[in-house]
Amino acid sequence: MDLTQGTQKQKNERAKKMMLWFGIISLLMGFAGWTSAFIVSSSREDWLTDFSLPTAFYYSTAVIVLSSLTYILARKSVKIGDQKSATGWLVGTLVLGIVFIVLQFAGFSEIIAQGYYFTGPTSNITMSYIFLIAAVHILHVVAGIISLLVVLFRQIRGKYIPDDMLGMDLGATFWHFLDLLWVYLVLFFYFF
Repeated sequence: MDLTQGTQKQKNERAKKMMLWFGIISLLMGFAGWTSAFIVSSSREDWLTDFSLPTAFYYSTAVIVLSSLTYILARKSVKIGDQKSATGWLVGTLVLGIVFIVLQFAGFSEIIAQGYYFTGPTSNITMSYIFLIAAVHILHVVAGIISLLVVLFRQIRGKYIPDDMLGMDLGATFWHFLDLLWVYLVLFFYFF
């Protein structure tokens, strides 16, 4: 398909989707670098080998997976013209996104309760990596929540119709990426 063909609207949509994917690829490269550094650093003598992830991280994983499902249901509701349900599902996604962040901080509290801090005399390189990677992911979830708020506001104003859902599609793609990224990170920490 020739990307220079089509209406101005189609070209604009393709450009926005491409920019989103460039951003996602950049984020993937960043997280790949941090998880690679985690692997390389694991050969250090002071590396913790007998730690377990905070329980709150597992709960937050379930919450963010559920939030992707509610986003999918919101999108499907718009597709069938059920605007009220779509708005409800988006509100549910927003609530679950906030719960995810709260649970992440609860996970940080569990790590601190074990006596590990991000920096300082009681810090440990293993836990510092976990703090860093999880905190950077939280920042991206905050960006996802801002995107979700824009989608929700536009949804409430009736901007999405079955044939014109670009903003919702872009927001959903970013949200699902954040979901899959967190699932990958939890599995990485668990198995590595």
